[in-house]
Amino acid sequence: MSSRVTLYTRPGCHLCDDARAVIERVCAELGETYEEISIAGVEDLEQKFGEEIPVTLVDGRQHDFWRVDETRLRTALTG
Repeated sequence: MSSRVTLYTRPGCHLCDDARAVIERVCAELGETYEEISIAGVEDLEQKFGEEIPVTLVDGRQHDFWRVDETRLRTALTG
């Protein structure tokens, strides 16, 4: 089973740390998993997401960037 939530990050990103904490909390609460992918050194991902990191996808569609709204994420996963 694949994760419904994907978090694109880069090393040393404090906003990524904040987003990860929210995603971990919501996913644990709802019994969901998430996948974290670093864009570092991946040219196509750096071009696509470079200025918006962290980027969160839910069910393969972009959900948030820079910050993750906990209530909005919970709603998207329980929708």
